[in-house]
Amino acid sequence: MRIAVTVKSIGKRKNALSRIPVELAQTPQTLRELIEALVEWNIRGLVEKQQNIPLVPYLTEGEVIEHAETGKVGFGAIYNDALPDVQKAMGTAIQAFEDGLYRVFISDEEAEALEAPLSLKNEDEVVLIRFTMLAGSLW
Repeated sequence: MRIAVTVKSIGKRKNALSRIPVELAQTPQTLRELIEALVEWNIRGLVEKQQNIPLVPYLTEGEVIEHAETGKVGFGAIYNDALPDVQKAMGTAIQAFEDGLYRVFISDEEAEALEAPLSLKNEDEVVLIRFTMLAGSLW
């Protein structure tokens, strides 16, 4: 199943949303399964990135310009080469959803219950909105 995932973080300077095509092995039946499938997809991408590190990293002029537009120019280095714990990452993502740190919208409708059945179709758009916590001190 192929879906388009858009992630937006409230409070970020750059408002451009980019749709990321995601290929899932099977159709998730609940929001919990969707979140777990997205975590697994992300971890697979991280592991692939860890394994394809060039010996001598470099950036072309175009890449420097492109990175500068997003506000961060870097080589994309991964400093922690340990393999992530998939089950722990899935648990953390579910806990973050339950704590209200992000919301999930599927085709412009909010998915609120983890165990409610989803009607996810091929090429649907899934939007994840992360909320920014306010920092400060109490006087």
